[in-house]
Amino acid sequence: MIYTIPHYYKQFRCIASGCTDTCCAGWAIMIDRKALENYRQMKGPFGNRLYNSIDWKEASFRQYEGRCAFLNEENLCDIYAETGPENLCRTCRTYPRHIEEFEGCREISLCMSCIEAAKLILGCEEPVRFITKEDGKAESYEDFDFFLYTKLMDTRELALSLLQDRSMDISMRISICLALAHDLERRIRQGRLFDADALLMRYAGSSDDYRAIQERDGFFHRKLADYRMTQVARYGIVKEMFGIFKDLEVLGQDWPDFASRADRTLYGEGETVYGEMRTAFLNGPAGKKLPLWREQLMVYFVFTYFCGAVYNNSPFRKMKMAAACTLLIEELALAVWQQNGRQLEFLDFVDVAHCFSREVEHSDINKGRLEDWMAKGKAFSLEHLLNAVNS
Repeated sequence: MIYTIPHYYKQFRCIASGCTDTCCAGWAIMIDRKALENYRQMKGPFGNRLYNSIDWKEASFRQYEGRCAFLNEENLCDIYAETGPENLCRTCRTYPRHIEEFEGCREISLCMSCIEAAKLILGCEEPVRFITKEDGKAESYEDFDFFLYTKLMDTRELALSLLQDRSMDISMRISICLALAHDLERRIRQGRLFDADALLMRYAGSSDDYRAIQERDGFFHRKLADYRMTQVARYGIVKEMFGIFKDLEVLGQDWPDFASRADRTLYGEGETVYGEMRTAFLNGPAGKKLPLWREQLMVYFVFTYFCGAVYNNSPFRKMKMAAACTLLIEELALAVWQQNGRQLEFLDFVDVAHCFSREVEHSDINKGRLEDWMAKGKAFSLEHLLNAVNS
């Protein structure tokens, strides 16, 4: 078994009761089958409390005023305190660690929905390195397309390298990755996955052929010039993208007000005001930090979700989702900047990203709807994404 983690992974430390946004409230905490059976067999007063505080049909902890039934007044877990860490369910034992499972591989990341994890992810100023280790365990998945998986791994490795190549503008880096995923998916649908290596070589250029890299960059500079537009013209595209929030399952009780207030701030006074607002944002201190934040968001979403395309043959949809999530977080941050008197500190951006992540990544329904929009929604067409990314 091969395990892969980002280099900052082991730096994470839970601050427990000191957390400003506890992970034990605001979402349904699902209980795995093994833990559920363990809780069913517990005796005594605490066993009775467990029995009455679990929704056995939904396999989740009951909530009271949006808080887990076992979250005490000190914002600590009574299951942990009363019975020990070995009795935590899988979700509580692993969060905010996120695990993607593939045949013979486990990819472990930190989930940005945890505000302390988000600080690590977005506060990383150096390119992210990925560390692997291997043990002697072996496994076999039925109907797992290992050939496709290896090509997705190779594509993701190139995409992560491109996203962290700071010799290029971040908009161009994201655009190249969108084009790369688009071309890979076309080959999958045409039954030409054997062409993937040649495709990757064309996008990578050659490390010892500076002219090839110049030709690649020159091609994309010319191509992307057609997608640049004024901030006023950008308004209609991102406003339509922002409409996806109305289609999502609501998890946090504060989210609807947060999203609707952002909508009014951004788009309520029309395209001219929006254009002036975003121009000022990009030209100010927050705008200077935006390229690094964009990079880290893209790296996070691509590493976490891209290879999941092995299960649906849709790498382009995964890359579009990474770009769309990055753009939507950026729009929410623009709204907060405006609401804060045109000020946006690092922790403000972290809070925006973690709130978005809690609403989207904590819900399989929401992730599914977002992927559906990537496949069918005109707002998230390649053309519109390139317009928004490059403007």
